[in-house]
Amino acid sequence: MRNFDQETEQALHLYRVFSRAFRSVTEHSLRDIKAHGLHHTEFSVLELLYHKGRQPLQQIGSSILLASGSVTYVIDKLEKNGMIDRQPCPHDRRVTYAVLTEKGKALIERIFPLHAEVIRHAVSGLDAEEKEQAIRLLRKLGLEAERRLK
Repeated sequence: MRNFDQETEQALHLYRVFSRAFRSVTEHSLRDIKAHGLHHTEFSVLELLYHKGRQPLQQIGSSILLASGSVTYVIDKLEKNGMIDRQPCPHDRRVTYAVLTEKGKALIERIFPLHAEVIRHAVSGLDAEEKEQAIRLLRKLGLEAERRLK
């Protein structure tokens, strides 16, 4: 086993701790979503449309970090189940919007508050001040990691 300098060891430790914490919190979210009979990508699309309104199909994938082929599959499934409709853009034939139906809106309005409570519970190991600190630090970490990819 190779010996790393202290900074590298610390970076590796941070990565392991961050990964485990993310996995644990995510598991709360995934279990809740599954309990409502949805896949996490379906929930993500419904949540996006609920909070942001109609969205061009071409932008949904980047908004919820999903590959474009997967977006088509999820949109097709949600449309088949009556949760969303496709709406052509009146000004640009190349653009099609995803829009919540009344059925989709009723579902997300019913389950999102319950989901939010699950997330609140999952991160309740930190007090309000610690959460704000974690938000600042994780944002800083993520932005710098993204910058270094370029």
